[in-house]
Amino acid sequence: MFARIAGRYDLTNKLLSGGVDIWWRRILVRNVRDSHPSSILDLATGSGDVAFALADALPKSVRITGMDFCQPMLDEAVKKQTLNARWGSLVFRHGDGLALPLPDQSVDAVTISFGLRNMADRNRCLQEIRRILKPGGRLFVLEFSQPCWWFRPFYYAYLKFLMPTLAGLTTGDKSAYEYLCGSIEQFPNRQALTTEILDAGFTSASAQSLTFGVVALHEAAK
Repeated sequence: MFARIAGRYDLTNKLLSGGVDIWWRRILVRNVRDSHPSSILDLATGSGDVAFALADALPKSVRITGMDFCQPMLDEAVKKQTLNARWGSLVFRHGDGLALPLPDQSVDAVTISFGLRNMADRNRCLQEIRRILKPGGRLFVLEFSQPCWWFRPFYYAYLKFLMPTLAGLTTGDKSAYEYLCGSIEQFPNRQALTTEILDAGFTSASAQSLTFGVVALHEAAK
């Protein structure tokens, strides 16, 4: 599905979020920067927007790897990489979030933005992330959540009716964004996902609500 929409993915995200996705990424990057990592894995990197934002905000000495299961999305990231010399040190790799091709305790931080929801086995993915994190390493999960009760009717009306239509016009693939709506509806709220993270072996976890609860930024420590 992501292979089909890779070429129009960035444009569609900007359109459907009204550009708010840029603000969400800035908050993620700020929190990552405050943890002072020397190596980062951006898992489910897609077309690389988070990896590029990290590269722009962090010292050049920080090693950043973008990894994704979908090669066409990685191809889009590599195309964008040529646009900025600062991004030249980024490494993009194909990899499965359920069996990460990295050694134990090899990175300081892992970011995953709007990707945990698409993992076939969230607990296995979280345990893999914990495996590759160094002691004291941190996980940052930016993901859709369940909005505030008063905003929920408006939000789900948008997700179910308007969003797939707009996405169908820009990508030609309405069904992909019908899937998105379903996956958001079924995804745990902030408290439930925090519990899942702790159950995967992390020693602490917290969640920050963004945009009336539409999105949450989870941070956890190994």
